[in-house]
Amino acid sequence: MSQAPLPDLAPEPLGHGLKQRHLTMLGLGGVIGAGLFVGSGAGITIAGPAIVFSYLLAGSLAMLVMRMLGEMSAAMPASGSFSVHAERALGRWAGFSAGWLYWFLLVVVLAVEATAAAKIANGWVPGIAQWAWVLIFMVVFTVSNLAAVRNFGEFEFWFAALKVSAIVLFLVLSTLAIFGVLPDTDPVGLANLTGHGGFAPAGFSGVIAGMLAVIFAFGGLEVVTIAAAESDDPARSVARAVRSAVWRILFFYVGSMIVIVTLLPWDSMEPGRSPYVAVLDSIGIPGAGQIMNIVVFVALLSALNANLYGSSRMVFSLAERGEAPTSLLTVSAGGVPRRAVFASVAFGFVSVVLNLLWPDTVFLYMLNAVGAVLLFVWALIAVSQLRLRRRIEREMPERLTLRMWCFPYLTWAALAGMAAVLVLMLFDDSARPQLLWSGGAAAVVLLVAWARELRARRG
Repeated sequence: MSQAPLPDLAPEPLGHGLKQRHLTMLGLGGVIGAGLFVGSGAGITIAGPAIVFSYLLAGSLAMLVMRMLGEMSAAMPASGSFSVHAERALGRWAGFSAGWLYWFLLVVVLAVEATAAAKIANGWVPGIAQWAWVLIFMVVFTVSNLAAVRNFGEFEFWFAALKVSAIVLFLVLSTLAIFGVLPDTDPVGLANLTGHGGFAPAGFSGVIAGMLAVIFAFGGLEVVTIAAAESDDPARSVARAVRSAVWRILFFYVGSMIVIVTLLPWDSMEPGRSPYVAVLDSIGIPGAGQIMNIVVFVALLSALNANLYGSSRMVFSLAERGEAPTSLLTVSAGGVPRRAVFASVAFGFVSVVLNLLWPDTVFLYMLNAVGAVLLFVWALIAVSQLRLRRRIEREMPERLTLRMWCFPYLTWAALAGMAAVLVLMLFDDSARPQLLWSGGAAAVVLLVAWARELRARRG
């Protein structure tokens, strides 16, 4: 059966107020959150200093996915990003599945982020209950996302800038401490890397287990390709943002791990305590705990803001293609899909009630529900790129301004890596619940997608 030609680019009915600096910082800030500042400690306790290789493996996989996504988004920018690409490459069922799975992931994660930020805020102001903080955050960021997209871009730019600045300052101070340049510090040498059981105390299996613990921290980069559709020059903007973001993020993640495990014994990490705080305390930075609490708090709210934006644009794109209610297509005078914003934030308001009823367990259950969904979405991105690359070369070669490295070999390598991670999750006691819950959610979405396609063919 012959394939329909790829459609010409059509301008989005949304606003076009995002600038290049907004997109670049959105790409940098989208994945810098609590997963790095706090969750990295769990990976270090599993892998030891070899967590550096765990982050290299996970980060390399994320970089390959983003390069594929950047190639397609630069050639065919759309507010639905990879959902649109999957539909063009594989059919309506794939676009439906990719879009709704990612929307489900984002709306649950934004509720998780609101819950985590509420726990921090409740520690500062115990008089305001955790559920009340979640409600406050939901109202504030709903209002923020109902404003013109330029305002969202500025808001997120400064949020992300604070996170990036915090990491850069952390890397500078830690490097000076490693060489004994800071007051009251001596050069640390390699003792913490080679002692305490060696560089890889748990062997290669520890490196793999560490990768399972940290790989999902790289989720969020995809939002930059969604946002690019609301910039003045989508094709050029997304290419530049992807190029700059992936390398810098890998540097921030891997660089942070190198200085942490060099300065501190890996077995000194305390569960639930940020390794960043531990390092700052060890080099004598006053008030390190509170400083990092503020940074984590801002990081969580920034990610919440970005995920609400991304989810609203994804469900808007689904509605454009008849895969979601057409009532979501209403756009304000400023180019904001307000009903799509309300639909995406709805679960965040539901999480207010969940925090009221089960404040101590709701966080874990929500995380388990979406733990592996990101990998399913990444797999659809890779398969879509395999199918679309040849068609783009044949029908619109001038739009291939950003190319996937070593195509198709690295695309296949990325797919093999994703399959390996899913298999490893199945045999890992801590990761298995996430895989099963996420697999169930993916199966439901796929069944609905195939049923819709079968009904459309019969009709």
